[in-house]
Amino acid sequence: MDERVQGSEPLADFVGGTEWMIDASGCAADPLRDLQCVQSLCRRVVADLELTIVGQPTCHAFPGPGGVTALYLLSESHLACHTYPEHEFATFNLYCCRRRPAWPWRQELERIFHARDVVVRELHRDLRVTRKESLR
Repeated sequence: MDERVQGSEPLADFVGGTEWMIDASGCAADPLRDLQCVQSLCRRVVADLELTIVGQPTCHAFPGPGGVTALYLLSESHLACHTYPEHEFATFNLYCCRRRPAWPWRQELERIFHARDVVVRELHRDLRVTRKESLR
């Protein structure tokens, strides 16, 4: 007999996690071009939320007036950042497979990038299956 039928379903405690999508506009261009600044911010997010980096982060500063792209693979999922100095704009995406407290995106992006407007969207990713569907 399948063990899962007896209440030990592998997905029984899975909640899906939380995804944050952050847009910061009206930013100062210089910090958006600064690879170390972006990396420092990403490391703070990871440390503050007690996330675990898997392998080496992939980060790239585009030449000249270009921005920065950063991708952190996490055991909890991922953190990505893209900056656009020419548009005074930065985006972040953080997905954690387990619930985490909100991080102070608005305050930190206003302080670090001098953002005039920060929009933080939070999406709860929930598994919605019936018991029968989880056994397939």
